[in-house]
Amino acid sequence: MESGAEAATPSFSDDGKNTIASQLVSRLREAIISGELEAGSKINLDRAKQSFNVSLSPLREALARLISDGLVEFEDNRGYRVSPVSLSNLEEITSLREEFETYALRESMRVGDVDWEGNVMRALHRLNRTERDAAKPETLEQWEAVHREFHLTLISGCRKPLLLSFCKTMLNLNDRYRRTFLTRTSGDRNVSVEHSEIAQGTVARDMDYACDRLREHIHRTGTNLRRHLAEKGIA
Repeated sequence: MESGAEAATPSFSDDGKNTIASQLVSRLREAIISGELEAGSKINLDRAKQSFNVSLSPLREALARLISDGLVEFEDNRGYRVSPVSLSNLEEITSLREEFETYALRESMRVGDVDWEGNVMRALHRLNRTERDAAKPETLEQWEAVHREFHLTLISGCRKPLLLSFCKTMLNLNDRYRRTFLTRTSGDRNVSVEHSEIAQGTVARDMDYACDRLREHIHRTGTNLRRHLAEKGIA
């Protein structure tokens, strides 16, 4: 890899549940989302093999999965590269999230069961109890994981696996932009109130209220991130 400080060699082993490739996917995804691997930077396979102490086969498998997630690109004769960021890409991700996540939420409220309702409120509680402080970078990764879990739990009752897979990919892509924003600020609005309104409307099965709150929540986040990119001179 050609960007970021060189970290200590991690240890990966196939434990029967998580293959080496799966563990590499998680590590590389975090490196991309956190900005450790810069947008647009080349991924040198030899350097990555040495850094992660793995063979070429699981590394290629991991990169193939990240290509399908939209986080990595491959070009003939040029190799692997971290996908670039842009205002137009962020705008597309935001609009797709608004449409598909609200549709998935509406379907979840229509067919979701009581266990799903309980999962939503537990995910909200974990999120509200998780620290997010720009002055403590170690808290951002944990908060992002719990935040992602909350959004996926909201729509997990829809019983539409293809829709859930697409929404998960959009969240991964959106997380790249939000993480850079969070390193500068812990937020400019009361996000915990927004999450609570969405969750409470969801378990009350108030479809219009919950979907409107979710759409507004995604849109406001997108607006903040677009402003942040413009300030950094990213077109």
